[in-house]
Amino acid sequence: MLKKYTLIILVLIAFISCKKEDRKPAQNKLKNTAFVDPFIGTGGHGHTYPGATVPFGMLQVTPVNGISAWDWCSGYHYSDSIAVGFSHLALSGTGIGDLADILFMPINKEVDLSPTPLSRDSLHYKSKYSHKNEKASPGYYQVFLEDHNVNVELTTALRTAYHKYTFAKNDTQSVVIDLGFAINWDKALQTSITIEDEYTISGYRFSKGWAANQKVFFVAKFSKPITKHHIYTDGNRVEETSSEGIKTSAQLFFDAQDSSELFTKVALSSVSIENAKDNLEAGDFNFDTVKADAEKTWEKALTKIEVETPIDSLKTIFYTAMYHAQVAPVTFSDKNGQFRKENDEIVTAENYIAYSTLSLWDTFRAEHPLLTLIEPNRVSDMINSMLAYYETRKILPVWTLYANETNTMTGYHSIPVIVEAYLKGIRGFDAEKAFEAMKTTMMQDERGLDHYKKHGYIPYNLIDESVTITLEYAYNDWCVAQMAKALGKTEDHEFFSNRSKAYEYLFDNKTGFMRGKSEDGKSWNEPFDPKHSNHREQTDYTEGNAWQHSWFVPHAVDDLITLHGGGDTFTNRLEQLFTESSEITGDNISADITGLIGQYAHGNEPSHHIAYMFNHANQPWRTQYWARHIMDTQYNTTPNGLSGNEDCGQMSAWYALSSIGLYPMNPASAEYEIGSPIFEKASINLSEGKSFTIEAENVSDKNIYIQSATLNGEDFNQTSISHKQIIEGGTLHFVMGSQPNKNWGTANN
Repeated sequence: MLKKYTLIILVLIAFISCKKEDRKPAQNKLKNTAFVDPFIGTGGHGHTYPGATVPFGMLQVTPVNGISAWDWCSGYHYSDSIAVGFSHLALSGTGIGDLADILFMPINKEVDLSPTPLSRDSLHYKSKYSHKNEKASPGYYQVFLEDHNVNVELTTALRTAYHKYTFAKNDTQSVVIDLGFAINWDKALQTSITIEDEYTISGYRFSKGWAANQKVFFVAKFSKPITKHHIYTDGNRVEETSSEGIKTSAQLFFDAQDSSELFTKVALSSVSIENAKDNLEAGDFNFDTVKADAEKTWEKALTKIEVETPIDSLKTIFYTAMYHAQVAPVTFSDKNGQFRKENDEIVTAENYIAYSTLSLWDTFRAEHPLLTLIEPNRVSDMINSMLAYYETRKILPVWTLYANETNTMTGYHSIPVIVEAYLKGIRGFDAEKAFEAMKTTMMQDERGLDHYKKHGYIPYNLIDESVTITLEYAYNDWCVAQMAKALGKTEDHEFFSNRSKAYEYLFDNKTGFMRGKSEDGKSWNEPFDPKHSNHREQTDYTEGNAWQHSWFVPHAVDDLITLHGGGDTFTNRLEQLFTESSEITGDNISADITGLIGQYAHGNEPSHHIAYMFNHANQPWRTQYWARHIMDTQYNTTPNGLSGNEDCGQMSAWYALSSIGLYPMNPASAEYEIGSPIFEKASINLSEGKSFTIEAENVSDKNIYIQSATLNGEDFNQTSISHKQIIEGGTLHFVMGSQPNKNWGTANN
């Protein structure tokens, strides 16, 4: 009898165990998209938008609050609760506001669109909403408009946006299109609306803002016939079916009897209404199918790097970072390959997709390096887009928005993006033409290069932000030298290598900082306060101070250590950066100095490489400590989860790479510094079925230090790994512990 009961108990235990095992795989089957929260970064100074887009999509269909202010650069901020409509273009995390073009707003009443609003308070079509009735996921956004009793759902394909409006039963069904509406730097110059037939409207919006010559053409089709319409131009109602002026708007009405749902799909083009029609997807208004396709596209994009951890919040931060790192740059060429340049020339992208919104001052640091791992084919297309710009201006782009050069920020960081791609084996672009473009750019006289060529550095009394610009030109020069070397151009390699030492002119060994030097080559800019900030004027540093900018010598860290007097002095000063008081002095402090850890400012890009410099000074455990500390303190799962502007993917790409234990301190070196991995396992899924796996045995919030490592089973005792080693596939295995192993990765071993 005892044996019988024993057998029954064993069977039950086995059954329960099987059930547990059955449940475990089900938990692991959660899609990566389920961990993405598009609201992360919409609060604080993140400046992201929560609306629908697809990876690198042409459209960003997203809610607009209607406020012109710094924290509303994307058109939306989580602190708000008023919506004025849903636009089709948006910026992700920039520090300057533009776009929010082609505004649609569903409402349930007739309104007067003739007044010129002084603010959103005088917009008759605005509505309150609550975050309780708002959702967002990759490729989808939903919100309930309380004042109009309308539920709004948005999704998108690559070049077509889809709207679904659900009205209350028997309510008026109407949509306002306001082409005169503008926020932040943007201003409408000329707009037009045409009712083409009972289902179709088209038009255009020409504007001037951050993009000085932005031309957007659009077409929209509705699921129901337009039963009535009102068109307004520059404050006057017109009776025609078409009108143009500086500001045009329209209110369209639809039959409410047959259904409470109204669908519309919208496509844009920089070229023409005809191209917008060509971009518009054929077929019906199958919103759910498009939404499902967008989610599938995102799921595929988010499997390029997959992580394993029992901590869901870390997955949320990681996959949201991977999401944000793939919303920009944006597709700019039309379905037929055509796109408009800023000089109004229409060109065709032959055998590539043209991209715009290239935030290069930010994204050359980690965003583009990440793309070389997960989207190498897009990288070559982005470089071809830069070379197309060069064809027109005979200079490489600085920061392009809707194919307009904004000249925002310092340096020419299309150069490291091109060199990095080439040295990592990415082809698909003309290397000789690219070298010509880089050399020509660095040999012209614009943006202080005339002074740089004459003096070897930029004197502070000739141009503001002279220290930052000099250091960045020195790095650009080093990158050109590496491309010259790869192409066998010996003289060019020598010339640009020599010029890349410009940082030596600005290093003050008495203070340990890079400082503004006058054109006499001897005197420093006095008085000097390394904590002082003066935003973008009468300053030697861009959006920062001497503490934050004195470390930008990523191409010659060993030389920088020597300038400091050796490793001990260097690492003590580097450690002091993180432990110094966080006081910033001055009367015009840059708002971009955020995410402070001591004087280290993670909320702005110039600081992003600094924690990894300890590796070069034989103290990699300090890199491990500070990289982990930054991850733990500067990212979270709330709308305030980014410590500064997202900047088109850079803030997120820093986390995506750092969290798996890698960072491109010097992107064009084609190497990654080793930091502190936070996941038990991270798999980079490469092309041709290969994968590179990073394992962190015993990792936890306490076990942040590398004790030992192997690469493909062989001892690995170095603080960097090459791109070539990664793309060959394999396994990098770390054993982690709670105390530094000061022998790992150092000359002591």
